[in-house]
Amino acid sequence: MTFNRSNLELQVPNLPQEVIWCKKCVISNQRPRVVFDDNGVCSGCNNTYYKNNVIDWGKREQELLMLLDEHRRSDGYWDVIVPSSGGKDSGFVAHQLRYKYGMNPLTVTWSPLKYTDIGLYNLQALNNSGLSTMLYMPNGIFQRKLARLSFEELGDAFHVFVLGQVCYPINIALKLGVKLVFYGENGEVEYAGSPEEADKPFSSVDRFKKRNFKGVPFRDLLEYGLKNKDYLSEDDYCESDLIFYEPPPVNKLKQTGILGRHYFSYYHKWTPQENYYYCVENTGFKPSPIRSEGTYSKYASIDDKMDGFHYFMRYIKFGLGRCMEDAGHEIRDGHLTREEGVALMRRYEGEFPDRYFKEFLEYLDITEKHFWVVVNSLRLPHLWEKDNCEWKLKHPIS
Repeated sequence: MTFNRSNLELQVPNLPQEVIWCKKCVISNQRPRVVFDDNGVCSGCNNTYYKNNVIDWGKREQELLMLLDEHRRSDGYWDVIVPSSGGKDSGFVAHQLRYKYGMNPLTVTWSPLKYTDIGLYNLQALNNSGLSTMLYMPNGIFQRKLARLSFEELGDAFHVFVLGQVCYPINIALKLGVKLVFYGENGEVEYAGSPEEADKPFSSVDRFKKRNFKGVPFRDLLEYGLKNKDYLSEDDYCESDLIFYEPPPVNKLKQTGILGRHYFSYYHKWTPQENYYYCVENTGFKPSPIRSEGTYSKYASIDDKMDGFHYFMRYIKFGLGRCMEDAGHEIRDGHLTREEGVALMRRYEGEFPDRYFKEFLEYLDITEKHFWVVVNSLRLPHLWEKDNCEWKLKHPIS
């Protein structure tokens, strides 16, 4: 049984057919927008070398102080928006801005698809550490149908969360008249994306739209679903339900002086493990009591029961899962050797997220059979092969 998919996912056709693994960390050239140099080293490792040996962090902090002084208000109104799930990274940013730099941040949260207990606890803990929080939960029926559409056509139900996570804070900043929006890390720099981002303190909405969202505008995805899916109709939503899935018009942002997504990692040397220790001490953050499936860690991306399927589907599409991301960053930060990272990859990479599988199927309103039909339709022939009826990567890390 096959699944006929649209061509909306624009990242996959551009993947190189020869798989190459970085000589310093555990990422391959199948990650969209990664760049390898002539020595077989990825842009993530080269960005880290630049971060550790070239950047003057004292000078960067002076740039931060100037930026904050430019936006600092004296009337008690919010002067910076911080998108935050309550996790270690966004919690670190919000707490630092308030208690070290004297800003008045409003943390805004786009709800996960389905909260974990620990995720909801950490959001409340961050709020209890002295930070104002605005939580938005989108239309539940519509969100679930969009998630199913994204799973079937883009190979990632989590895509609708990413849309809101990125677009909701910018919309709120525009509506509240707050000109500064601070995210945590620039993923292109920290997770081996385009090296062009290495020296940019912010990303304009226009540039982000062209580079991300899997290449498909939200309205195009929705229009495809309305025309081709019997479970989705215009009766499922109002126009107001669509607002936060898209960024505001660029001309409106320019008129109000909102440049886009500022990154704290440009001004402060970004180390996720240190952010974790900071938040345990200052915001009441707690790790998960059990490790996340597909990796060895307990403190990253633990808010959403559906999160494991985002990483599993990335493993199916690109041969790169959750353990790669954790181990890759910790190798670059000097917390693991490459040999240790490879050993962790062999043990955990690609592990199926069985813990919430039943809830995932119920959330999308699909059968297990349909799930595997969609999954197997996404296996690219240059990455996957069948060996005794079992799917295996052709070129695993070595």
